Amino acid sequence: MSTGARRVALVAGEASGDLLGAGLVEELRERWPGAEFAGVGGPLMRRAGMDTWFDAGELSVMGLAEVLRHLPRLLRLRRDLRTRLLEWRPDVVVGIDAPDFNLALERWLKQRGIRTVHYVSPSVWAWREKRAQKIGLSADLVLCLFPMEPAIYARHGVDARFVGHPLADEMPMRPDRGGARARLGLPADAPVLAVLPGSRLGEINRLGEAFIGAALRVAEAMPGLQVVIPAANDACRDAIGELLGAHPLPGARILDGGAREAMVASDVVLLASGTATLEAMLAKRPMVVGYRVAGSTYRLVKGLGMLKVDHYALPNVLAGEPLVPELMQDRCTPENLADAVLRWFREPDEVAALLPRFDAIHRRLQRDASVYAARAMDELLRAEPPGG
Repeated sequence: MSTGARRVALVAGEASGDLLGAGLVEELRERWPGAEFAGVGGPLMRRAGMDTWFDAGELSVMGLAEVLRHLPRLLRLRRDLRTRLLEWRPDVVVGIDAPDFNLALERWLKQRGIRTVHYVSPSVWAWREKRAQKIGLSADLVLCLFPMEPAIYARHGVDARFVGHPLADEMPMRPDRGGARARLGLPADAPVLAVLPGSRLGEINRLGEAFIGAALRVAEAMPGLQVVIPAANDACRDAIGELLGAHPLPGARILDGGAREAMVASDVVLLASGTATLEAMLAKRPMVVGYRVAGSTYRLVKGLGMLKVDHYALPNVLAGEPLVPELMQDRCTPENLADAVLRWFREPDEVAALLPRFDAIHRRLQRDASVYAARAMDELLRAEPPGG
């Protein structure tokens, strides 16, 4: 088949998947002039020239209750998507993140002779490594954002490639703190703390009170402290507003979105464990990471030995050592969080020593992910298909 005749189906959920998908479509279009792109995507993928049969927002459901409420619609979407894909007969289907939906779809398609790629590995490095083998039953190729992931898949006979992280491509090596402060209306010389208790209501309910309590203690120790708290959506804004109503925090301001701008503008970031820790590292800001899950969940995961890491925060995972404080479960208290935040404010030499380590990780992740992903897909399609 000529490269001009190639058909690529992509299935993305959420804004992050739309961003990855758009970059991949643009790069594949350069490699395969005349190729056709279709599937599930958002505005960026449409702008890149993809025919979106369904919008990415239709897959953006989180939490058990929300999934159950939307289950009939999701099952219809899956059935209709399967039908269209089999009729269209793409050369390859790329599932971008959304593992609960995409891995099952990929496995079903792979069993019917369609090549499949999964873009963004689930966190096999953190828990249940044997999932890598199951993912290999779904995907002919896994495109990984982190350098430690391919070796895990290799142990289970799965082809996985490190392509780099798009955030590292996107964010500058030296973010403009002064510009960010000006845009947020923050004083150029004031101490600034960014507080990010999570982008979901469940996280804010578990962490919000401890994080606000910590910020209060830091404010008492640092007159003139400015606190910025980004809210991912209206529901999160309301939840944070209720917390501040119960625990007034002088100098605090809730932002509508703008998490990255808040991080860049800050001196120190207090945040929940997750992808935001990577963004804070790329913003080159010292951070304190806190997290809590339900006690029963934590005991189950620990008791069954499902958790395979000593570190949780991505900067520490990528460095292989504790660069930034992690305060999990019972250690995630206002007092402990505040003490760790104040240490960063009071020890500029420690902050200065941290920056070269963050720079090194940034450079390691900065590979132009779309180029590497497209190259790996090109190699996959040039190879002889299994049984061919």
